[in-house]
Amino acid sequence: MNSDRRQGRRDRNEARQRPYGDNGRQPRKGRDDGRRFSGEPEVTAGPEIQADEKNDEDMLRVEGRNAVLELFRSGKTVDKLFVQDGLQDGPVLSILREARKQETIVTFVKKERLDQISVTGHHQGVIAQAAAYSYAEVDDILAKAREKGEAPFIILLDDIEDPHNLGAIIRTANLAGAHGVIIPKRRAVGLTAVVARTSAGALNYTPVARVTNLARTIEDLKKEGLWFVCADMDGTPMYDIDMKGPIGLVVGNEGEGVSRLVREKCDFTAAIPMRGEIDSLNASVAAGVLAFEIVRQRR
Repeated sequence: MNSDRRQGRRDRNEARQRPYGDNGRQPRKGRDDGRRFSGEPEVTAGPEIQADEKNDEDMLRVEGRNAVLELFRSGKTVDKLFVQDGLQDGPVLSILREARKQETIVTFVKKERLDQISVTGHHQGVIAQAAAYSYAEVDDILAKAREKGEAPFIILLDDIEDPHNLGAIIRTANLAGAHGVIIPKRRAVGLTAVVARTSAGALNYTPVARVTNLARTIEDLKKEGLWFVCADMDGTPMYDIDMKGPIGLVVGNEGEGVSRLVREKCDFTAAIPMRGEIDSLNASVAAGVLAFEIVRQRR
């Protein structure tokens, strides 16, 4: 008898967890039970997720509530949305409303399924799958500055390998009003799911261009009137450098800094004054400090 009672409790719990009850149907329109979806997007209740979806290089997977919501609000096409079954709080309902507007396919799955397909390990109950992120062109970044009537402000990254650093720098670039970020195609991290999540949605608004040769790109941008300042601990104190006009800020990787060839193409080297016992900053922190010194000077 005890086993029958336990089985009954399990059955009731499973019924509560199913999005639309035993038959898998959607609720009728107008029913306000946190699952009202008006029938516009295609909604499925816990289908099998193919194993190859986790490693599909042709798709951009964005994870985490803020990042997913910003992905929708940016206007980019989201092909699929996976939502943890049972979540009905405000942020999740906001994401579902955005999905309804875009007629995105929504799939409710168990948390274990999300854990399986998650790249970052911090999905917060929602994972969006969009077409592969398309990189901008350098000309797009310059055009954005012209549209705003501002002197170009571009952040160039020399071989940043840590996706968390890249995501944080893209977020900083957006907040500092930079018109875009340029990264090299080789020996550097690209726009992965970890980068998208760490950027906290900024990746949807800040164009990122990828180039074959960073040094040559600097030369080309100089013809457009930009000056370049390179982050270097042995450089001139940043407060003593005029960074008000068209400017490119160059930040190197976590271990070796800016490469010699790229550094030689820069007009100035800027050092961040430090007073502690250690003598270096994380790449994303250094980029943030220098970027907001540029903001201070350009105000």
